[in-house]
Amino acid sequence: MYSLNYKVTTSTCDSEGRLKLYSALQMMQDCSEMWIDSEPVVKQYFAEQNMAQLLAFRQVEIIRVPVYKEELTVTTSVYGMKPMFGFRNTFICDAQGKPCYKTWSMGAFVDLANGKLKRVDDATIASMTLEPELEMNYRDRRIILPKQGGETLEPIKVLRADIDYNKHMNNANYVRMAMELLPDDFEVKGLRVEYRVAAKLGDSLIPTIYRTDGAIVVALTVGGEVAAIIEFT
Repeated sequence: MYSLNYKVTTSTCDSEGRLKLYSALQMMQDCSEMWIDSEPVVKQYFAEQNMAQLLAFRQVEIIRVPVYKEELTVTTSVYGMKPMFGFRNTFICDAQGKPCYKTWSMGAFVDLANGKLKRVDDATIASMTLEPELEMNYRDRRIILPKQGGETLEPIKVLRADIDYNKHMNNANYVRMAMELLPDDFEVKGLRVEYRVAAKLGDSLIPTIYRTDGAIVVALTVGGEVAAIIEFT
């Protein structure tokens, strides 16, 4: 398990002084990325093999939205590892240790030279510290798009500020873009994101929005392929 401490600051708040979901996702992402420092064998192996773990799916349960100046702790732990995929929980808890956000995610192991899936050897998997799977409402990682009824909106340009050190659009920015398309009175209680194709600098993402019972689904397409599907409940 790996932890980071945070405070809800001005730049992470919305206009009502509540932690932005985008900011919460960045906290989760940072903690998950820094986790590798707690697993030296895995860290060395990934460096030698020129590999990285890229987020393929995340589900978020929002229990309570923290407010300005609250002290938070983000913890992440791996509960499963296969040759090409890893599974983790990342929770954000308040000062009393009560969860505000519960998440699980799946990461894909890729070769940085060609962007393709790459297997991790058995010895490295065996070296991993696995933690118990934490309690939450686990939903399917596949988000099925409705076959009809979608509304296609104006393209969204991928800007320099959207790109991270992996040279593609940062995972949290897909959610940020999709949230701009939600009605003002839509209170997000849950989130699922399926990442398929990495968008790059200069790409134009075409959003298609679907409204279903209790949910809004946004598909972001680039070059005719679905880059990400975001479901808000």
